[in-house]
Amino acid sequence: MKIAGFTIIKNAVQNDYPVVESITSILPIVDDMIVSVGDCNDGTEELVRGINSSKIRIVHSVWDPSLKMGGKVLAVETDKAKQHIRPEYDWAFYIQADEVLHEQYYEAIRAAAEQYKDRQDVEGLLFNYMHFYGTYDYIGDSRKWYNKEVRIIRNDPRIKAYRDAQGFRKDGEKLQVKMANACMYHYGWVKDPRLMMNKQKAFLEFWEQKKSWKDFVQQTSAFDYNDFDSVDIFRGTHPAVMKERIMKKNWQVTLDSRQKKFSLKEKLLYWFEKKTGQRLFAYKNYRLIP
Repeated sequence: MKIAGFTIIKNAVQNDYPVVESITSILPIVDDMIVSVGDCNDGTEELVRGINSSKIRIVHSVWDPSLKMGGKVLAVETDKAKQHIRPEYDWAFYIQADEVLHEQYYEAIRAAAEQYKDRQDVEGLLFNYMHFYGTYDYIGDSRKWYNKEVRIIRNDPRIKAYRDAQGFRKDGEKLQVKMANACMYHYGWVKDPRLMMNKQKAFLEFWEQKKSWKDFVQQTSAFDYNDFDSVDIFRGTHPAVMKERIMKKNWQVTLDSRQKKFSLKEKLLYWFEKKTGQRLFAYKNYRLIP
């Protein structure tokens, strides 16, 4: 069994993406790692080359800023990166530049990929998600954060990135998937408040937004992390590759995990999920099969 990894990245230095940690975290799982570097001059390619792994293959791409609607450019770039995966690979492991895999899941992921390799009805492997918010001490735990997504897919050219590349579809249909019994750690909302706002401003280039939001972003210098509906305190351990980055954190954000900003309906659904572990009425871009 062979697994290829792939990711896309642009302006990693400018926007402080943990792309080195992201790529490094899945290198023990994959046999080949495609890193598609977009057109930028902030040192992103040098940053990736600094990982110094023979598994990494850097390819280059020019992002089309006209593809703003729904973040389509991210899906286009993801598909372009995926095309560089060689036919002999069974699976393709997609990771975004602000996602990091904990080493405690390596064995489970390899086992699931091996178990379902010859089951052609299994088109992907589904991961649980944990979304960090503000600092490395808090996680967003409301329904606004997706709790599952497909990250390993068949090496099949018919499988394409969907919408903003959060997930995938095959010939336009939802993938049939099995759980990977692993969790992806998402750090996209953990930055110095000033860098977080700079990232929001940069993202306007590739994502269509309402004029009111554009005006707000352009006029604001620091992101307000207090604008949340619900957070919880993180009580686990971070991936080992994140240790140095976490030690270098130089900003302070204090959030009240007791504070909940829910409608009555949201409060009931939140309570039910906490009690049962099941998320009712959630949108799912996949089909979990027996």
